[in-house]
Amino acid sequence: MGFLVHSLFLLSTFFLVVILQSTVSVSGGYPRKPAPSDAAATARWLVSQNSWGVLSTISIDLKGAPFGNVASFSDGLPGNGLGIPYFYLTTLDPTARDALKDERSSFTISEFPIGSCGEADPENPTCAKLTLTGKLKLVDGHSSEWEFAKLALFSKHAEMESWPEEHNFQIFKLDIENIFLVDWFGGAKHISPSQYLNLGMDQHLLMSQA
Repeated sequence: MGFLVHSLFLLSTFFLVVILQSTVSVSGGYPRKPAPSDAAATARWLVSQNSWGVLSTISIDLKGAPFGNVASFSDGLPGNGLGIPYFYLTTLDPTARDALKDERSSFTISEFPIGSCGEADPENPTCAKLTLTGKLKLVDGHSSEWEFAKLALFSKHAEMESWPEEHNFQIFKLDIENIFLVDWFGGAKHISPSQYLNLGMDQHLLMSQA
């Protein structure tokens, strides 16, 4: 009888582990993706859960051609982002030099790195993708926003804090003017910056605690 109870315990433990592993692999260990009907919440979720994307500028080295560069970013403390992407850039890299000459920029991120697209290809409409377009601006190094952005970046990218001081890294932010989201079939969803930035606090809390 004791052997049977022990065997049943081991079997139930095995199935529990399998279920937990399955849950993590499907969700990527992250809060659930909002419904396609809530475009603004989906856009904010993508920005909150991602840590890098492709930042495109008007290249001064390529005579005005678009130049896309992989860039790490943060929009706030984990689970409590504000939707504004902040970047830690140096003019030793083309992106910062371009932005100081011409602020027009776009930033593209995908759901795929989050791990919640399953078997879908990154280009599949059900695997959400977001492009934020606007102006890439320097954040005032003496402002409270700079302190917030620094904390947001270093909390998500701890390595940044040890990057060489002589490289003169500066904090930039994307001042969002246009939002392009694809998160389901039926074409792109255009969201206004105010809809995106002023997402209801109740929705934001549900999104971060889901």
